[in-house]
Amino acid sequence: MTAMAKSGGKRGAGIGGGERMLKVRLKTARQRTVSQQRWLARQLNDPYVAAARREGYRSRAAYKLAEIDAKHRLLKPGHRVVDLGAAPGGWSQVAAARVRAAAGQGQVAAIDIAAMDAIPGVTFVELDFMDDAAPARLAALLVDGRADVVLSDMAAPATGHTKTDHLRIMGLAEAAAAFAVAVLVPGGAFLCKVLQGGTERALLDELKRGFASVRHVKPAASRADSAELYVLATGFRGARA
Repeated sequence: MTAMAKSGGKRGAGIGGGERMLKVRLKTARQRTVSQQRWLARQLNDPYVAAARREGYRSRAAYKLAEIDAKHRLLKPGHRVVDLGAAPGGWSQVAAARVRAAAGQGQVAAIDIAAMDAIPGVTFVELDFMDDAAPARLAALLVDGRADVVLSDMAAPATGHTKTDHLRIMGLAEAAAAFAVAVLVPGGAFLCKVLQGGTERALLDELKRGFASVRHVKPAASRADSAELYVLATGFRGARA
């Protein structure tokens, strides 16, 4: 996802016994760089990738949100949800199903700098969230301009430099948090991707001033060797004067 689920619980749960999958060997290894080979091999042998294809999800990331929601119950019928960094649409698919957006009960407003194919019940804006016009565009799509849940799986393109990548994703996380505080209703929730690296402490401290509960979560669908974490803030106290 450029700047962006259904079974939950234990690793492999609900994905057809991924542990029994046989490893796929690359037949075109000579045509690829070492890093390309590693990425492709990981994709081909990832049970969540296989499950997403089988179950009609647009990305393996769908299982991350599904697992988090199964445990913390963020998404309820009738909720208004904003999905930041939505493409290719895995999180929007999960959110739309759980708030029953296609049936007209809830709604999902999604944004990404990349194009995304239509999803029933999801209103999509193709725009960089960091564009000055983006927050107002999203708020205008919501009933009363307010949201019950703000989701962010945004990630800047990796540079390969750990510190730079961390600072860039934290910049996106801080922008997402500021937007969440502006549009959430009291009691609302904010879920956002971050990377381990130290500077997320400032973000956590700020969120703790506005939410009843703030914690890190790492769903089973997040790869174990990844520095990826999610910050989950629930029980929004309302915007401060």
